[in-house]
Amino acid sequence: MSSRTSAANPLPIVHVVGAGLAGSEAAYFLAERGVRVFLHEMRPGKKTPAHQTDRCAELVCSNSFKSRLPATAPGMLKADMARMGSLVLRAAGAASVPGGEALAVDRDVFSEHVTRALRSHPNVTLASEEVLAPRPESVTLLATGPLTSDALGQWLVKATGGEDLYFYDAVAPIVDASTIDRESAFLANRYGKGEEEAYLNCPMNEAEYEAFIDALSAAEKVPPKPFEKEKFFQGCQPIEAIAATGRQSLRYGPMKPVGLTDPRSGARPHAVVQLRPENRALTAYNLVGFQTKLKYGEQSRVFRLIPALREAEFLRLGSIHRNTYLCGPKVLRPDLSLKGHPRVYVAGQLTGVEGYLESAACGLLAALFILQRLEGRPHEAPPADTALGALLRHVTASEPKNYQPGNMHFGLFDPAFFEGVAELKRDPAREEMARQAGENFSRWWIRLSAEASRAQDARTER
Repeated sequence: MSSRTSAANPLPIVHVVGAGLAGSEAAYFLAERGVRVFLHEMRPGKKTPAHQTDRCAELVCSNSFKSRLPATAPGMLKADMARMGSLVLRAAGAASVPGGEALAVDRDVFSEHVTRALRSHPNVTLASEEVLAPRPESVTLLATGPLTSDALGQWLVKATGGEDLYFYDAVAPIVDASTIDRESAFLANRYGKGEEEAYLNCPMNEAEYEAFIDALSAAEKVPPKPFEKEKFFQGCQPIEAIAATGRQSLRYGPMKPVGLTDPRSGARPHAVVQLRPENRALTAYNLVGFQTKLKYGEQSRVFRLIPALREAEFLRLGSIHRNTYLCGPKVLRPDLSLKGHPRVYVAGQLTGVEGYLESAACGLLAALFILQRLEGRPHEAPPADTALGALLRHVTASEPKNYQPGNMHFGLFDPAFFEGVAELKRDPAREEMARQAGENFSRWWIRLSAEASRAQDARTER
C-alpha cells in the first residue's frame, strides 16, 4: 500500500503524540502515504524517569525484539509488520547484535536509525513539546507509552472515567563486559541453538544460589509512593518479587539452567544467570530477566554474589518506573479510537500491549485505521487468523474485567480459525498456524492495497 496523495487533494494533518516505538512507526507509515504528520515528543524539555536521550524510539528496558523464528508468535508478528513496511523492523535489522534466536539490537544504532528516518522525511515535523491534551480540530494519535505525563494522564482519566491506569515494571542492569570474570562464565545458547556468542552464562552451584537468594530476600527495595499501588505485569516482574514466591522459583524462571552444560564440570549447573550483548562491540551485557526495584547500593552488593560478577562494574543499575495503560476493551473502538472522542486514537503500550515489538505493531494498526478514515474508506482490520489481527482482538475484544497488559503469544490465537491444526501436536500445529496466518495476511494486505490504490486514483481524477 503506497497511496501518496496528490497536492490537489491533500489529506488533513495528523498529530502523533509520543516518539517511542508506536508513535515513530505510526508517523512514518502515515508520512510514507502522503499524510503530513506533526510528531510531538516532550523530551528533552521534559524528561522521564527512564529515558536518557532525546532520540526517537529509545529502548529503555531490554534490547530484544524477541524471536526471529517464523513458527513463533513474535516471528509471525514480525512477518505481518514487514509486509506493511515497518520502519522499526528495518532499523532493528540494521542495528542487530548477536542474540541467538532473538532479534537483539544495539540501542544507539537502532534509535539513531529511526530518528534519522523521521527527521529527514518531508512529511514529518518533529516538535519538542509536551502535549497536555489532544487537539480537538485534528486527528490525534496518543502513543505516549508507559511513561505518559501526569497532565495527559489526567486528561485520559477524565475522558475514560478510568481509575488505577497504571502498573509497574522494572529495568534490568547493564554490566561492563571487561569486568566479567570469564573464567567463571561460558558462551552458549540453550540446547546449542543460534549463535554460540549470543549469551554469556554465569553458572552457580547450590551453595552460591542459596546465598544469593538469602541476600536478595533481605535486600532493601525502593518503596512505592504512598498514593501508588503496585501492580506488576507477569512477564516483567522484578526478580525479587519472583524470589518471594519460593526459594526455587528463580531456578524455574530467569535463572533456569536447562539446556546448558558448564564446560568446566561437564554437567548442568544448579542455576544460571544469562548475560546478553547490549551492543555490536560486545562491550556491555544486560542481565536477562533481572528487572529489579532494589536500591542501587543493594543491587551492586547482591548481584556481585554471582561468581562471574564478583568484580563487575555496572554501567546502569535497575530502576522502577510507573507504567500507564488503558483498559482497551472497555474504552477503545475496534479501530483503536477512543470511545466518546472519535478523533483521538491510541497506540502502543498505552493500549495494554506489552513489549517493543507489540508496541510498534500497534502503531502500524492505528496508522492504518487513521489512513482509512482520512481517505474516506471503511474501517477494515486484519483478519483474526493473522498475528496483527490476534493482537488487535486482545486489545479491543478481551474481557474487560480481566484485562491485563499482554505480549504476543500463541494464547492470543484461536485454533478454530485455522484448518487442520486440531489433530496436530504442539510444534507441528504452530508451524501450520504460522504458515496459514502468513498466507492469510498476505492475501488481505494485497487486496487492501489494491483497493486503496483504486480509491486514490478515483480521488486524483476528481
